[in-house]
Formats: sequence, C-alpha cells, structure tokens
Amino acid sequence: MRLTWHTTELELAEPLRISRSVTARRDAVWVAVEHGGLTGWGEVVSSEYLGLPTSRIVRQLSTVRPAVERLPDPETAWDEQAAASPPGLPKPAPGVLAGLEAALLDLVGKRSGRPAHQLLGTHTAPAARTTRTIGITAPAPAAAQAARLAASGFTALKVKAGSADPAEDLARVEAVRTGAPEASLLLDPNGAWSERQALELLPRFADSGVTAVEQPIAPGSPDALARVAKESPIPVIADEDAVSYEDAVALAGRVHGINVKLAKCGGVRAALRIHEALRGTGTDLMLGCLTASSLGIAPAVHLADRARWVDLDGHLLLAADPWTGIGGADGTVRAPDRAGLGVRRTDTAAGR
Repeated sequence: MRLTWHTTELELAEPLRISRSVTARRDAVWVAVEHGGLTGWGEVVSSEYLGLPTSRIVRQLSTVRPAVERLPDPETAWDEQAAASPPGLPKPAPGVLAGLEAALLDLVGKRSGRPAHQLLGTHTAPAARTTRTIGITAPAPAAAQAARLAASGFTALKVKAGSADPAEDLARVEAVRTGAPEASLLLDPNGAWSERQALELLPRFADSGVTAVEQPIAPGSPDALARVAKESPIPVIADEDAVSYEDAVALAGRVHGINVKLAKCGGVRAALRIHEALRGTGTDLMLGCLTASSLGIAPAVHLADRARWVDLDGHLLLAADPWTGIGGADGTVRAPDRAGLGVRRTDTAAGR
C-alpha cells in the first residue's frame, strides 16, 4: 500500500461568524491510500479550535505512513487499529485518524464493490434532512437567507447565537422564523452563555420557535450542562463538552443529545461506538461536521440513519465544492450507492 496526501484550500461562499470566531477559509488535506490500482480518499480539515493546524496534520500523517504501508492489504489496515497508532509513538489527533480511516473505508469499499454504508451495517443507502447554518448576522439578511433556503427545500435551519447582547440573537431567530415559518429551528451559541444566562434565555428562545439547542454554556463543566438540560424547555445537545467516547458516556442520560463530529471523536467506528453506548439512555445522536468538502462530509452521511438530528451542511457553505456525490442543496443529504464513499472529484478539482 502507498499513503500520500495533498493540501488544498477551501474557501467559504461568505464568512461564517459564530460566537468565538469568523471563518472565511480553511485548509483541507486530502489523504490517498493506493493499492492494486485503486485509490481510497479521505479528508482532514485544519481547525484552530481543535488544535489541528495544517502543519500538525502533515507531521502526523508522516509519522503513521510507515506503519500503514507495512500492512499487506487495505482490509488488514482497516481492521488493524495499530496501523494508525504505531507502538511507542503518539496517537494521531482524532481528525487525522478520521481522515485516514475514511480513505481506508473508501478503498475497502471499492475493492469489494460495496458502498461504505453496507460495510458499516446498513443495507439501504441513508438519506436524511439536514439543517443549514445561518451565522451571526443582522435580522434582515438572516430572514432573506432563511427564505431562500426554505424555497430550496430546507425544513430545518441552525441559527448561530452568542452575540454580546442576547436581544440580537432573539431578533435573528424571529427574523429566521419570519423568513421560513415552517422550518424547525436549532440554536447554537457555541458555549457563549453562563449557566444562569442559559436558564433565563432558553424559555424565551423556545417561545420564538426554537426546538433544540447545542452547547448553550461554556464547555468544561458537564455537570452544569446537565443541570441546564434538566431545566430546559427544549432538548439540550452537548457539542464542545462531548469530544470523545468517554465524554459521551459520561453525559449519556443527562443531556438530550450528543453532537458527534467525526473530526472530534476519531472517525466512523468511534461514532458507531458512541451510538451504541447511547442506546436506551434517553440521549440521542446528532451528526455534525466542520466546514469541509463533500469528501470530508461523506463518511458521516453513510451513518445518517443512526441520528435524530443531522447537521451535515459543511460542503454547502463552500464557494466551490471540489468533490460531489452526497447532494444536500435541496435540504437532503444522500449516501451514494457507488462503491466506497461514492464521491468524485469535480472537473475543476481533478485538474489541479
């Protein structure tokens, strides 16, 4: 086997503002695993919040390459966890692990002629309604964007919150409700509130039509998040407080949902472990993502049938998606029935 990678830049159609940052572009490292004339692809995106600059991604791929290339075939690499964590060396960051795992999954699927969701235990290709994110912006553009998205087929919208003045967030939610009166609204302050603020504000947002909230308070105090969930009139979904499998297990039964992002937890198999751990606890799964191409989003789409909430719109935020195959522009993401991840590079990307 041969492991290589290539770095490119993903530019957003417009900057996305959330409570802690503004994102206009990010690097993507495309991971390729080649064997027997076939190539499996995965993507690792840089993330300042996750402590994953491009330089660290490349260093870690360089570290694991000898172990991966020593394995005799892709199936062995897929089954052998040690391939991504050579003895005596630091374990790669979850985002790197997820991208490498995706490339192996893609290659194993192509070798067997089976789509990824079948390899992961689902016979029928998953299709799910996804939310579409509206960043922190003024009410008028928020309403206009909501109306355009609703006209395109979106039935669920995620509204970013966490402005210095909560009244601005309330006005944005009201504007989105006006623009898309039938849409289900998810609120995401990205941990901008205190526990007291959350308890005061959530009933007001519930009255404005919000149906669930992600990580309303600053991460680092899961007990406080559990208290907020207990008092909240709407479901509370842990995100920044639920990074690992252990985090998810500790919050199971104490919050209403866990937002699983493959770049946080370490890939599809880690996500499946979390899903299994949540079964019967009263805590449901949400599938989320970072801003990424269709290549980076595709592995989660193959898991979409396991989730109560689906927020897989990262590729839809790009000015130009260099990969295609999972849809989403009409509000529904669909796992391809083609072998492997089922995504393909666009003509523009293929020419690079």
